[in-house]
Order: sequence, then C-alpha cells, then structure tokens
Amino acid sequence: LLMDVTPLVSKGRQLIESYGDGAFKISGVVYTDPVIVFPESCFSPDNFGTDKSDFRLLREVFQTTYSPSVLLYGTGKNTSLIPEIEKEFVRQQNCVLDIMNTGAACRTFNVLCAEDRRVAAVLFPVD
Repeated sequence: LLMDVTPLVSKGRQLIESYGDGAFKISGVVYTDPVIVFPESCFSPDNFGTDKSDFRLLREVFQTTYSPSVLLYGTGKNTSLIPEIEKEFVRQQNCVLDIMNTGAACRTFNVLCAEDRRVAAVLFPVD
C-alpha cells in the first residue's frame, strides 16, 4: 500500500518536488542556482553565486510586491548563522525569519504553502 504524502497544494501554487545534486525541481522546473520561492512564483536572481554569506538574496525577497509573514532561509546541507543586522532587517518587514538546512526549508515551505500561509523561501542548493 503506497501512501502519497505530497501536500494538497492549490492550483497555481509552487511545489518543491525535489532537491539535491546541486539542483531543485519546483513545479516541474529545474533550477541549479539559489532560488527565491513564493507561493505563486519562483525565480533564480541574476548575478547571485552560491555564497551563503551574501545576504542580498535575503533582501531581494522584499523587493517584490509580495510581503511574506514567514521567510524560510535554507542554508544548504548544514544550518549557518545569519548576522543580527540581517535578522533585524527581516523583523522590520514584519516577518519571521526561520533559518534551517535546505531540506527542512523545502519541506516546511510545502506545508506552509498548502496551509495558504504568507511564506517565502530563499534556498541554497545541496550537492
């Protein structure tokens, strides 16, 4: 007996299907760079490398018209620290920053998206 554990996601919502081997599969599209995922869109910003200490990606989330109440920051295989000034920046946007490894961030994004929460995720690939 197979059990489907894929969360029910509304039509038009992004679903992170898989991650690993330096890539993500999100709603049928493969990305090989860091991505920013919103419930209704996903993109890989130009000119961003894989340097997790470059926090412009985090700030890029708030350059859109979408304002998340939860921002997941998937830092790759292991969880890494984020400077207090960046955490404070996110707090000033009335948003909760949750830092975790990329796998946990992918799973959490799918669950929160299925619950129609105002969520966004910055995800770094895992080899």
